[in-house]
Amino acid sequence: MLRLEQLARKHGEVIATEPITGSGSNRRYFRFRFADGSTMIGCLGTNIAENQAFISLARYFSERSLPVPEIIAVSDDSMAYLQQDLGSTSLLDCISDKEMIGRAMEMLPKFQLNGAIGMDFSQCYPVSELDRRSVMWDLNYFKYCFLKPMGVEIDEPRLEDEFELLAERIVSARPLGFMVRDFQSRNVMIHDGHPWLIDFQGGRRGPVHYDVASFLWQSRAGFSDETRRQMIDRYIDAAGVSRESFLAQLPDFVAFRMMQVLGAYGFRGLYERKPAFMTQIPASLQSLRSSLNPNSFPYLSELTADLAISTDRRNHSEEDGALTVEVMSFSYKKGLPADSTDNGGGFTFDCRAIHNPGRYERYRALTGRDPEVIEFLENDGEITQFLSHCYSLVDASVERYLERGFTHLQVAFGCTGGRHRSLYSADHMAEHLRRKFAGRNLRVTLRHREQPQLEQ
Repeated sequence: MLRLEQLARKHGEVIATEPITGSGSNRRYFRFRFADGSTMIGCLGTNIAENQAFISLARYFSERSLPVPEIIAVSDDSMAYLQQDLGSTSLLDCISDKEMIGRAMEMLPKFQLNGAIGMDFSQCYPVSELDRRSVMWDLNYFKYCFLKPMGVEIDEPRLEDEFELLAERIVSARPLGFMVRDFQSRNVMIHDGHPWLIDFQGGRRGPVHYDVASFLWQSRAGFSDETRRQMIDRYIDAAGVSRESFLAQLPDFVAFRMMQVLGAYGFRGLYERKPAFMTQIPASLQSLRSSLNPNSFPYLSELTADLAISTDRRNHSEEDGALTVEVMSFSYKKGLPADSTDNGGGFTFDCRAIHNPGRYERYRALTGRDPEVIEFLENDGEITQFLSHCYSLVDASVERYLERGFTHLQVAFGCTGGRHRSLYSADHMAEHLRRKFAGRNLRVTLRHREQPQLEQ
């Protein structure tokens, strides 16, 4: 902070320094107020390469009269810089103003196409272009930070085949230009009645469709389909691109962007347990579903449809005040079940101490619903006694949850393969709760993670 203050004092007497709430980056921003009434924005970065990318791109765009903040001063080590203060009103603050949104859409191709002429893309950070490898990074981010934590059982070969297809479509799309990468309403300021771009250091060479998808499908904006169509028309007219080709390729970029977004929401919400990010998942998931062509991406369409149903079910429970008890079975070999809410889950019962029918060839291909397996499990009363203890624990919690107005409880049973003991236990727990709490404000869902065809 000291170097930033020293930089500011070189330009006049500083009478006030105000921190500015940042976004998801590690950069810190401050507004400096000077004795002569002027103001400047100071940035203190943590990554020299990122700072240098912003500074060089800002100067490049300014030279071409594109609306970005002027760079006023830079420290010797490039870790701090001062820039023009564009005020405090972002496009997000006037997101219902269609005319201003339209101006932003018409501004975008000036950066993408005009701004790309003569640009040295090597100055971009962290990569100079959107290539196949960087596309796969983002798709795997979606897989490992969203699909896996959501407890989705993945057919890896089918998923990878469709990832490869989507990656090929993304990198082969045309035209190419300067892809802003993070073009969204909070990164556009309204200054003198016009939109100005303030965040572009992550830009690179890439297809122009990406920024349109990023902007019009941002969950915070909540644009209607009609507004999206109108804004796409304004963009196409301003960019002078082929309407037919652009509209044909755009859904792939919406899908790609939504997977990136869901990866981020999964990491922030499912891993870091931040509820605010969890609330953004349903809308983004719906946008992903709508953008996928089932003929081209049948497996992704199937996955997202299942996820949307389970998410809608949880949301409905929260809206009507009912307690949803999510009963499930799983295999310990494939990891503990994820909790998609912000309350940390609930009970996880280990069925592996119970005599395992899966050790015998005649039961191996069967499940906990087959009569032969049920007879095996119930023969010595071991699983019956086990479940009686589980019932007592869960019943007590359900009663208190209902009294206190809680909306979600997870009850999971795990065994070696998730096929016999845990499936039997989950089935009986779900039936027990439905019978015991019949007529109460309770909803019971049943999920068999390793045997989804048996869910009800």
